[in-house]
Amino acid sequence: MKELKVEIVTPSKIAFECNVKSITIPGTKGNFQVLFNHAPLMSSFEVGFIKIEDEAETSTNYATGGGTVEVLNNKVVVLAESFESKEDIDAQRAEEALSRAKKRLKKDSSERSIDYERVEFSLKRAINRLKLVK
Repeated sequence: MKELKVEIVTPSKIAFECNVKSITIPGTKGNFQVLFNHAPLMSSFEVGFIKIEDEAETSTNYATGGGTVEVLNNKVVVLAESFESKEDIDAQRAEEALSRAKKRLKKDSSERSIDYERVEFSLKRAINRLKLVK
């Protein structure tokens, strides 16, 4: 079988390491899929889902907080802000993060003592996690 070696690294650990049939990544300009013999590539990617199809053609989605990816010689190295399976996500914690971010964004701009981009990123991550859980 024609397969890719995929390694996904987060700031705290090697989160995934396996041979797979394909990987789909949430690119900054839209999702892109990597298959066997894909052209060399370096790209950034956004908050979204990384979809991995294993050798048995079973697909699994994982929540990610964005990062960078390199494809070279049938090896895919993903450096991800976060990489979480459905089972890893605490839905209650994600709901609380969503609620906090929404409250912070609703404040009048003169009242904001927060980093708007950081709160917006937290909102996107919380929504993404909840989509995967539900």
